[in-house]
Amino acid sequence: MANAPKPTTVKKESSSASGMFSSLAIPICIVISILVFIFVLGDGSHFKGGDPLADATDTFGLIHKGGYIVPIILSCLLMTITFSIERFVVIGKASGSGSIDSFVKKVQAFLNTGNIDAASAECDKQKGSVANVIKSGLKKYREMEEEPNLDVDQKTLAIQKDIEEATSLEMPMLEQNLTIIATLVSIGTLMGLLGTVLGMIGAFRTMGAAGAPNASELSAHISEALINTFLGISTSAISIVMYNIFTSKIDKLTYAIDETGFSIVQTFAASHKNSAK
Repeated sequence: MANAPKPTTVKKESSSASGMFSSLAIPICIVISILVFIFVLGDGSHFKGGDPLADATDTFGLIHKGGYIVPIILSCLLMTITFSIERFVVIGKASGSGSIDSFVKKVQAFLNTGNIDAASAECDKQKGSVANVIKSGLKKYREMEEEPNLDVDQKTLAIQKDIEEATSLEMPMLEQNLTIIATLVSIGTLMGLLGTVLGMIGAFRTMGAAGAPNASELSAHISEALINTFLGISTSAISIVMYNIFTSKIDKLTYAIDETGFSIVQTFAASHKNSAK
């Protein structure tokens, strides 16, 4: 009876590094947003007479007039940008050094000619998550060629299982922090809505005051509501776009792995069943 294959050792450096990045990035983004709100947007140069309570003279001052919900929305926006950059870097490394489509076609061409060594060498050139999974499958391919105690179907199943296990180790790294971006979609909208509600409450309170309503105070509250609405919707829109971009990229990598893995399994099955006859 053949010995059971040794389990692959999982390297957790990438996941732990990503977790540490998340735990540091979130509070840093919040602190930066608060500082920007106080010292940049609230600088006296953006208001008449240098008084932040006076009318704004430019866009920065106008955003500052949105009130204390603004730094929360800015935090969401900054987190979206930060995690988007981080995902671009990680997924870019996972894709490897060249075009995924070109890499898949080269590997399939080598498989069709039975040149497993050349296909493995191509994985070394490409690098990245897709190449790692395919190289693992090719390594198992070689091991099964030298395995005397299993039939062709068992060997084929072993190769397929190895590719699936390698994929399950690589894919979670690509999907990390996407839940944060997806969550920011809702938070951005809700914070914008909260700022809108607070602004409108202030506006109606001004209108409900005894005597003629203060037009300046009324317009300030309406402005606060609209500014928060704009910032919240903008943050959510950016988050949605970035989430869909990354999801599309990950789907493309997954499809490339599935396509090439299927080619490896089919090539092994076809070539060894023919030779067994």
